[in-house]
Amino acid sequence: MSWSFDRAVVTGGAGFLGAPVCAELLRRGTSVRCLDNFATSAVDNVRALLLDPRFELVEHDIAREPFPAEDVDLVLHLASPASPVDYLRMPVETLQAGSHGTAHALELAERTGARFLLASTSEVYGDPLQHPQREDYWGNVNPVGPRAVYDEAKRYAEALTSCYRAHRSVDTRIVRLFNSYGPGMRPGDGRVVSTFVSQALAGDPITVNGDGSQTRSPCYVDDTVRGLLAVAAGDHVDPVNIGRPDEMTVLEIAELVRSLTGTGSPITHVAAVVDEPARRCPDITVAEQVLGWRPEVDVVEGLRRTIDWFAARPAATATG
Repeated sequence: MSWSFDRAVVTGGAGFLGAPVCAELLRRGTSVRCLDNFATSAVDNVRALLLDPRFELVEHDIAREPFPAEDVDLVLHLASPASPVDYLRMPVETLQAGSHGTAHALELAERTGARFLLASTSEVYGDPLQHPQREDYWGNVNPVGPRAVYDEAKRYAEALTSCYRAHRSVDTRIVRLFNSYGPGMRPGDGRVVSTFVSQALAGDPITVNGDGSQTRSPCYVDDTVRGLLAVAAGDHVDPVNIGRPDEMTVLEIAELVRSLTGTGSPITHVAAVVDEPARRCPDITVAEQVLGWRPEVDVVEGLRRTIDWFAARPAATATG
């Protein structure tokens, strides 16, 4: 798919997903302004990119105020706490990222005539009654549960993005991301892979919520980035699922991590999490047929790369 963007703004660009997105944009010849408030990220994630004169890092909270750029042809809105630990610690900030942050990012795209992409999430499907989840499924979300601060923030962000497209002629795209993992994750972020890898490498018990029968569909970060940018470059204007359609139970992921690390860590079960989705698996027919995208890195290889990255950083094995 052709790439024709010269200047991009990436909100949340120093995060786990934002940093490799910025790196890939630079690789494709696009200059990048990376905006981040560093609430859940770090300068270290993009330190190597600072050597590139086409990369600019700006400490900026897009949820608090607009960004006054003029020379932009692509706006990628990734800014939001995205892990349970973070959005439960910052519930109001998470809702503001989805509401005020999305509005400010859309206003930037409207003012400059840029294409706008919203990084949404499989969490808009809630605890789904449809399986696998297609883009035309409206979801099963508890609007007042503890996870609602993230789920509803993204659902509102999608509604606002669609409104700007329909009523203000902004050229928008929406991507729904599923269970991304890989190098660059924070060990204490509460996500399944980062938690299990950190615990295994530290020799601590690997803690599984509930009986571990709940499912996830882990998608390696490189595949996620390719998919996200395929949506950005494509002509499909409706939401697109980007994820790996290979469902695994959380217990299976824990057992695989234990095997690949060679740890003696036991797997222990802790209390189930309120409103945790029982099943999660994307239908990626649209991504395959319309964008020509599908994931390439299998789970074993992806976990090996992730484990190697954590193992090379001893401080990252602390579970936090």
